[in-house]
Amino acid sequence: MSIGIQTAAYIAASVLFILALGGLSGQENAKRAVWYGIVGMAIAVVATIFGPGVGLSAVLIVMLVIGAIVGAVMARRVEMTGMPQLVAALHSFVGLAAVLIGLNSDMTAHEFTAHAEQIIHEVEIFLGVFIGAVTFTGSIIAYGKLSGRIGGKALILPGRHAFNIAMVATSLILMLLYMNGAGSWTLYLMTLIAFVIGAHLVMAIGGADMPVVVSMLNSYSGWAAAATGFLLGNDLLIVTGALVGSSGAILSYIMCKAMNRQFLSVILGGFGNASGPAMAVEGEQIAIDAEGAAAALNDADSVIIVPGYGMAVAQAQGAVSELTRKLRATGKDVRFAIHPVAGRLPGHMNVLLAEAKVPYDIVLEMDEINHDFSNTDVVIVIGSNDIVNPAAQEDPNSPISGMPVLEVWKAKQVFVSKRGQGTGYSGIENPLFYKENTRMYYGDAKDSINKLLPIIN
Repeated sequence: MSIGIQTAAYIAASVLFILALGGLSGQENAKRAVWYGIVGMAIAVVATIFGPGVGLSAVLIVMLVIGAIVGAVMARRVEMTGMPQLVAALHSFVGLAAVLIGLNSDMTAHEFTAHAEQIIHEVEIFLGVFIGAVTFTGSIIAYGKLSGRIGGKALILPGRHAFNIAMVATSLILMLLYMNGAGSWTLYLMTLIAFVIGAHLVMAIGGADMPVVVSMLNSYSGWAAAATGFLLGNDLLIVTGALVGSSGAILSYIMCKAMNRQFLSVILGGFGNASGPAMAVEGEQIAIDAEGAAAALNDADSVIIVPGYGMAVAQAQGAVSELTRKLRATGKDVRFAIHPVAGRLPGHMNVLLAEAKVPYDIVLEMDEINHDFSNTDVVIVIGSNDIVNPAAQEDPNSPISGMPVLEVWKAKQVFVSKRGQGTGYSGIENPLFYKENTRMYYGDAKDSINKLLPIIN
């Protein structure tokens, strides 16, 4: 394949990637957008393999086959509840690839005719390895937290900010030494330091912030890929990395805005941790059975359903969709309220509801529906905690103080479908469960919703 054909293929792939990102902004176009991305990546891979200077060797064929098999197996086996940690794991692969490519480029570096070219190349290596190393270990820690292998509680070390600043400053000094011919040991030492920075940054972030962390790591992986593209002289990798990096950064900003937090305060572990003793919660949790919940739903004219990660864990979206269908068939106004950080991945709930064939037009974002709770007869909360927690508005010492939440407690009645009386993944107590108009509908969400279906009329 000539360089001209490869360039044309790269341009086509870039356009398809842009169309894919644009299409993912709405549920109606998401499926087509995914296919744009698939076709674009296929074109990119083929153009790279058969392009100048690569060659289809036996080793490359084996690696392609292994990668394809592993990817297919993972895609078929992963549940929707496992998507957040899978995304985090894939980000770590991108980071590790950037580190390995940077180290390899250092080992095989050649002399440049111009001193400026040499400096630019060394900066590319150093930045690519640094960003990749931070992404790699940060993603591994995020994977551990999301999968439950590492506790969701933030690890707060004394003087952690000074520690981070010292490590970054040391990395900058090592870069200057590297650019002045001190040797490859500076690059290797920086790599180890960057590994520590990535792990420490994510360990210091509380479980309530993991959706932002996943989005942030997505951005990091994109910039790592772009840096790798500069190293390899691959225009498509530069464009793709910039697309991923910028879109991840924008998504992180949007999510931080939705939580009323500064981006730096989240990244530096300033959110998800209490600033003082939390307000005491008074009262008791009052349980209700399926018959009581169904009676209230049968008498209601308006119903709002608030899905959370518990719905994903129980795979209850199908049962929720059927409940919605039955309620709407009786003439009731049924809608869904989606918080921007519901679940553990941006858009998690939207994907689940779309998968269960819930109509798009009744799935509303927080800003569109929050003012309607006071005029709603019944709210059903399915496996949500932080996004419906009134402590965000009432307790200045709460870890989520100031975070915009769905004001479900303003409805006439609130039913909370929950496995038990625990505080959930983030470990934050929720006063909603103790309010007079709240009833706890204990049990597995799927089983609980299925018990309602025969007695809804």
